[in-house]
Amino acid sequence: MSLQIPSAPGSGLFKQGYQSYASEDGAVIRNIDACQTIASTVQTSLGPFGRNKIVINHLQKMILTSDAATILRELDVVHPAAKLVVMASQQQEAEMGDATNLVIVLAGEFMKMAEGLIRIGLHPSEIVNGYEKAQEIALKTLEELVVDKIAAIKSEAELTKAIRTVIASKQYGNEDLLAPLVAQAVLAVLPKNPINFNVDNIRVVKIMGSSLPESRVVKGMVFPREPEGTIKKALKAKVAIFSCPIDISQTETKGTVLLHNAREMLDFTKGEESQLETIIKEIHDSGIRVVVAGSTVGELAMHYLSRYSILVIKILSKFELRRLCRVVGATPLARLGAPMPDEMGTVDVVETEEIGGDRVTVFRQVENEKTRTATIVIRGATQNHLDDVERAVDDGVNAVKAISRDPRLVPGAGATEMQLVERIVAHGEKTPGLLQHAIKKYGEAFEVIPRTLAESAGLDATEVLSKLYAAHHKRDPWTAGVDLEDEKGTGILDAKECGILDLFAAKSSAIKLATEAARTVLAVDQIIVARQAGGPKPPGPNPNWDED
Repeated sequence: MSLQIPSAPGSGLFKQGYQSYASEDGAVIRNIDACQTIASTVQTSLGPFGRNKIVINHLQKMILTSDAATILRELDVVHPAAKLVVMASQQQEAEMGDATNLVIVLAGEFMKMAEGLIRIGLHPSEIVNGYEKAQEIALKTLEELVVDKIAAIKSEAELTKAIRTVIASKQYGNEDLLAPLVAQAVLAVLPKNPINFNVDNIRVVKIMGSSLPESRVVKGMVFPREPEGTIKKALKAKVAIFSCPIDISQTETKGTVLLHNAREMLDFTKGEESQLETIIKEIHDSGIRVVVAGSTVGELAMHYLSRYSILVIKILSKFELRRLCRVVGATPLARLGAPMPDEMGTVDVVETEEIGGDRVTVFRQVENEKTRTATIVIRGATQNHLDDVERAVDDGVNAVKAISRDPRLVPGAGATEMQLVERIVAHGEKTPGLLQHAIKKYGEAFEVIPRTLAESAGLDATEVLSKLYAAHHKRDPWTAGVDLEDEKGTGILDAKECGILDLFAAKSSAIKLATEAARTVLAVDQIIVARQAGGPKPPGPNPNWDED
């Protein structure tokens, strides 16, 4: 009897083309591998000395950044297990706007530790349970590590204290310049109850040229274009915002007009002209001196608007239009005509300024009043740099949102993580049974943060870590962290004294999400991938296509 070729197990179950990775084939290990690949990609971008990555996305746009959320958004990750980790970091971006890298690096490290445990024979479910226990310990410990809090959210110095570290992790060396800018902008729009602070009220306008120190905060809105027409300035003006085209209304149906003589031909457009003039006169008579168009402005309309000395500016982005409505307090109108009094907005100053050869239009409410929107005008040499600074500013603004909910701060520079290693491992020692392996490994995973910080700064990581362990074990000082610039030659510094403080909220959220992601991946023991839907692929470009 001839030997049969053994068919793949379960081949009769599924349609053709299924791939199944079961735990016997080391599916868990393979998933862990995939997640670690992701982690190692962004790990080098962690912290102030994190390296930048150039990502060229599918549209051939070049993105240069060390922001993990951005890198992963541009890389299309398809591996299902790795996707879980990416989703955790996107969740962190959505909630906290910062520490996205921490989520991925920690999750990767938790899994690396788990891999060791699986190889010595622990079952993934025991590891998952151990990690769950350890997460509780970690979050409890984190609360004991709070060293400072933002006492007065309304004070610029206090805010800058917290924003500095967040910005330093993206734009090292510029944090002392950008943090006060962000703090000023935030304070300009901070409502009476800081919980209601809306991140959307702070805009960033990037204008090429000059250098970063030339950046500034403008109370109000800045649009990188100048008004249409000849009027460039308006003071204490009423504003109308139209989301419809400002033009002669075109009729829907085609009509034929029979003209008998030259006179009729001349009079033909008169009707339209006088109709448009009436509308614009009405707008002028209702007191409007600034018109914002969300769509096209016809030439004839432009002529009449200029004749009635009304300033016209086009803003084609819907978001900007909505924000401007908030700033001036107007209702966007979908029909052309004079607005009702409650649909008008007011603005104190609209003027055209020149910033580095670019003409910009500024909508300003007068200084003493709280404005509803503040704009940070960033200057820089290249578009890529400006984009990256914008991301840093964005993180700073999001940090303020997090502070308004939870003002506590923990030491940065890897000090918090060292304490977590110390305390979680100690806890693990006391835990009976198999869980202790998992708890101790979970604790050890936090070592990755100070190690990465030291490595990316070009220090000898092993040496720095041994010094940190010594300092933290004696609890002298337990706020010891990695000294990136290594001025003293020791490689460690006191994070609290140096003002390197991380947000408690961002840290605890990152730990939760990373643990969650790691536990989810470890609990998967089989991935079954269906064949992609759709019939045969469309044929490639066929040189003799026209012969059929």
